[in-house]
Amino acid sequence: MRFLLDDEQREFARSLDAMLTAADTPELVRAWGAGDHGPGRALWARLAGAGVFALAVPETYEGVGPLPVELAVAFAELGRHVVPGPVVETVAAGVLLSRVGGPAAREWLPRLASGAAPVTLCLGDGVFALDADAVDAVFAVSGDELRLAAGHGPLHVSSDPARRLFRAEPGGQLLASGPRVVEAAAAAADWAAFATAAQALGTGEALLRATVEYVKQRTQFGVAIGSFQAVKHRLADTLTGLEFARPLLYGAALALAEEAPRAGADVAAAKVTAGEAAHAAARAALQLHGAVGYTEELDLSLWLRKARPLRDAWGAPGACRERVVAGG
Repeated sequence: MRFLLDDEQREFARSLDAMLTAADTPELVRAWGAGDHGPGRALWARLAGAGVFALAVPETYEGVGPLPVELAVAFAELGRHVVPGPVVETVAAGVLLSRVGGPAAREWLPRLASGAAPVTLCLGDGVFALDADAVDAVFAVSGDELRLAAGHGPLHVSSDPARRLFRAEPGGQLLASGPRVVEAAAAAADWAAFATAAQALGTGEALLRATVEYVKQRTQFGVAIGSFQAVKHRLADTLTGLEFARPLLYGAALALAEEAPRAGADVAAAKVTAGEAAHAAARAALQLHGAVGYTEELDLSLWLRKARPLRDAWGAPGACRERVVAGG
């Protein structure tokens, strides 16, 4: 299958790239990791104004979705610009609520789509709620119950300071229960894995781009290290991994759009491939940057710290491979 974005989708990507370039996201990420959410919330509102969070919300609830291809385009840009916050979880919450329906959907979905209410989501007992201290609501699914969590516990240590992890407190307002919650949670998990795959792809592309620029400048024995055959091969392997992930991502987008029986397996294939490719890009970037790659002062560290958590979030590689083999 040959897949190409149309002019409108490419323009959407360019507009997000321009917005995020002007936003100085590295400084925003550092502020977010330190607990200062003001700049991040301001950017959140701008992303919502561009329609990012409306992409998974049906028109019935003032969204424009579901549009998984456009969602992939958007989240790849969020990954390239290392945007912090529970962006994936907000999209997944939109899918969850739209499928559950009822008063909770009518109350929250228009607010999610407009960016008026950033939220986060945890599916299952003992699961972390990302950035629970920075949102207006924490939606939690336990068994066949969907609740608005009563609060959150203390901050847990993360390898990425900008991924702030909390446990949702048990109890809270019951929003819905029954089989439809279980089915909606499964769909939300698929969309979360899909958006994370797109984010990982963008992260890997940013790491590769930064590394290519660096090896053109760093010299050894009087020549740029980018001229060394071993370095060229390492970068070529990194590019190949990312390029293999791209068609899987858009194939999963089409499967989600069509609600195909194998959509879950297609999402899992995209997730494991994009996650592993981003992780490989991070390893290559760290090794080819040398000792400078370990410094927190270098912006590269923001992308390096994000690659592995994105690989494991919403479907670790082993679980994704099992799902691909199972076919759903």
